[in-house]
Amino acid sequence: MLNQNQSKDPFSGKVRVRACGILKENERILLLKHDKVGPMGHLWSPPGGGVEFGETLQEALKKEFLEETNLEVEIGGYLFTNEYIGPNHHAIEIFFQVRRISGNLKLGMDPELGLDMQILKEAKFFSIAELNKLPQETIHNAFIAANARDKIEELKGLITFKH
Repeated sequence: MLNQNQSKDPFSGKVRVRACGILKENERILLLKHDKVGPMGHLWSPPGGGVEFGETLQEALKKEFLEETNLEVEIGGYLFTNEYIGPNHHAIEIFFQVRRISGNLKLGMDPELGLDMQILKEAKFFSIAELNKLPQETIHNAFIAANARDKIEELKGLITFKH
């Protein structure tokens, strides 16, 4: 039986595997603002999304970058795995370094959500100084796990965040 949150949120109540990428250019990291996520009502997170059956992590990540940011990327090295377990969501996120091949940054959309349910609100490159000004509750937990927001590319192994 679905609870009330599950009927409105297609990602609730199931484990979701996501491919995510850290794109760093000129000492700035690309993040997307997700509305209606987290305790402060929004969350800045690296681009990425769900892996479909039969799709490799690299294929999924290239697809997600194009859909969400209008950027074509090349997948670099594996960084770390982040497991998030919340009251309604359980995500296993595999992070890679990525490099822009082509495209101009433009906020896209999440095709898994209807036009009236879109949560992506902004795409922005952040300097480390700008990242450090964001409240902890508004930024992806991997930045907190790194102990310094400029060290996210140095994370290795499995990070588990249970809320």
